Amino acid sequence: MKRTYLGEFEEIVLLTVAVLNDAAYGVAITDELDRQTGRSVSISAVHAALHRLEEKGMLSSHMGDATAERGGRRKRLFTVTALGSRALHDIRAMRDQLWNSISPNALPAISI
Repeated sequence: MKRTYLGEFEEIVLLTVAVLNDAAYGVAITDELDRQTGRSVSISAVHAALHRLEEKGMLSSHMGDATAERGGRRKRLFTVTALGSRALHDIRAMRDQLWNSISPNALPAISI
């Protein structure tokens, strides 16, 4: 099976969809990205990433119910697919392996 690679932004969007679980839609994802990362991103950038991730088979979406707060409009809700979950687990395993391979004195000390 061919491996699909993710850019950093796609990875954090995919992770954010997982964080939000059943409440993952464009505006909520954008707000959560800002809250979790401190990065201010445009809704159009989030929508583009969601579209790419759905095309790659890492997300699926469906239309939610109409709500009064949105003037009767429906939200497109996103969920992580099995392929998306596998990709996130693979990325985490690779990162953990790399971090664990760094010798203690390889990186300059930082104060947090």
